[in-house]
Amino acid sequence: MACCAMSSIVTPPDDQTVAAPPEVPGAALHWRALEGLYASAPINTMFESRLSVQGEGAARIEFTIDRRVHHAAGAAHGTIYFKMLDDAAFYAANTLVTDRFLLTTSFNLHFVRPVRSGKVVAEGRWISGRRRVLVAEARLVDATGEEIGRGTGTFMRSRIALSGLPGYRIG
Repeated sequence: MACCAMSSIVTPPDDQTVAAPPEVPGAALHWRALEGLYASAPINTMFESRLSVQGEGAARIEFTIDRRVHHAAGAAHGTIYFKMLDDAAFYAANTLVTDRFLLTTSFNLHFVRPVRSGKVVAEGRWISGRRRVLVAEARLVDATGEEIGRGTGTFMRSRIALSGLPGYRIG
């Protein structure tokens, strides 16, 4: 009966894997708190962007590309691709970890095509792992629906408690 009382709001111990039901009220609170955490990060004041957690293992960031983020040839600099892909994958993975902030330990990035301006969406999705290391991927799609980049990241639990971070508030 203990398994039935557990929800995804509690990170499972290292020796267990517990799949959460899609609609767990505690999980939704964690997801909204992750959105608050994203919004509170000082780096995100530099971009017109918004995170929305789509569910367990899924995150989406909508952002706008403009000339402030261009390289010398007039398209978005690769740092923007990395930032949005890493964030989308990171938050998709962190939906499964409710007590600790994750750290990116590696990230592979593939540039598909340049983008100069407009709305872009980063879609992150958890792939594997629930213990110490999690793997997630993300893709960037421009306003016409064309993929412009993709990446895969490895994320590790840190010692930083989510509950102690500014912006992460349950309820």
